[in-house]
Amino acid sequence: MKLAPSLLAADFGALREEARSVEAHADLFHWDVMDGHFVPNLTFGPPVVNALKGTLERPFGIHLMVDRPATYAPQFSVDPGDTIVFHIEADDPPARVIDAIRETGASVGISLRPGTPLDRIVPYLDEVRLVLVMSVEPGFGGQAFLPEAVDRIARLRAIIARRSISIAVDGGIGPANIAQVVRAGADVVIAGSSIFGAPDRIAAIRALREALR
Repeated sequence: MKLAPSLLAADFGALREEARSVEAHADLFHWDVMDGHFVPNLTFGPPVVNALKGTLERPFGIHLMVDRPATYAPQFSVDPGDTIVFHIEADDPPARVIDAIRETGASVGISLRPGTPLDRIVPYLDEVRLVLVMSVEPGFGGQAFLPEAVDRIARLRAIIARRSISIAVDGGIGPANIAQVVRAGADVVIAGSSIFGAPDRIAAIRALREALR
């Protein structure tokens, strides 16, 4: 299991320091990029993410919650170890977005809202390296975990079968439910409030990993 602290829950006024405070205990960093249209919130854009790219060692997972992911994707400075994730519900045709992400050199990820049928992404599974299952409605951090996400992860793992695709889960993850989602088939766990909302971030990360034992 890879653990990705979500910087959406960090102090925006000290993002570099926040990220560095947990970097030694993280596998990658998760960025929620929102445009105020696809979801009713506005967060990081390419200038912010790119500014931190050269100062952190862990790979980036860039989650595009935007109407036009094919336009946004090329604006990010990425390495081959990074992943750019787009939503199947976005306005741009999925094939166009996949091509745009590939041209950046990053791996391609696809995501879907909790109410979107898994069938929507099946035609693109041979084109992506990661599927991000939302366990909250996208747009805001600090929401409660939707328990039906566990079944969605299990069904998705069966659909993926022998394909070399990771399953990530994002939203409301903490020590009480991390084992459930990992048992169901998730191998990348994104956690925001449970880490950056804790008085001791390192202890919070250790509690997440310990819950898997």
